[in-house]
Amino acid sequence: MKPRLSPQRIRALTRIEVLVIIAAVVILAALFLPALAAAKRKSSRINCVSCLKQIGVAFHIWEGDHDNKYPMSVSAANGGALELVVTGNVAACFQVMSNELATPRVLLCPEDGYHHWATNFFTLQNSNISYFIGLDADERNPQMILDGDDNLLVDGKPVQPGILTLTINSHIAWTKDRHKGYGNIGFADGHVDQVSNDGLNRLLGAATNRLVIP
Repeated sequence: MKPRLSPQRIRALTRIEVLVIIAAVVILAALFLPALAAAKRKSSRINCVSCLKQIGVAFHIWEGDHDNKYPMSVSAANGGALELVVTGNVAACFQVMSNELATPRVLLCPEDGYHHWATNFFTLQNSNISYFIGLDADERNPQMILDGDDNLLVDGKPVQPGILTLTINSHIAWTKDRHKGYGNIGFADGHVDQVSNDGLNRLLGAATNRLVIP
């Protein structure tokens, strides 16, 4: 028995049809890629907030065991890091809290392209940290600034590692390389706010603040 042949013939796509398909794919990509990029940025901001909340919990656990004082207010002789932090050594503050922090990876913002991961607390350095520390933060004043993203501009210039003293005349802003004009601030009561440049100036420009920049 001879096989029946279908009367329909397989037809190849014409050049015009191929061009139409390619154009449709390009248009769809142009529509969806910005949305995907925005979703990725939002996810990174959420992860950054999560990191700061974990750091805030670590601070509170530690100060609960040290007369309600943070490491930057306790002498190294008593297990703190006061003498080291005032020289700009942010890593020392987090090293004394290594038992309270799950991993040094929480000290790095997901969108920070300048610093790099630390594999352990023993080798932790300022170059492994994305967040500043509020040198004068006090658990008894819950609205004091405890920590936050360190990608700051003061009077239009990027901040340098070390002690940064901000006065009411300072104009403060976020650089655009991390959260696109926004940043995250952790407070002494443990909550974290995502703030704009205007919000940053209201928070840090309302009074003198001393920050330790890694």
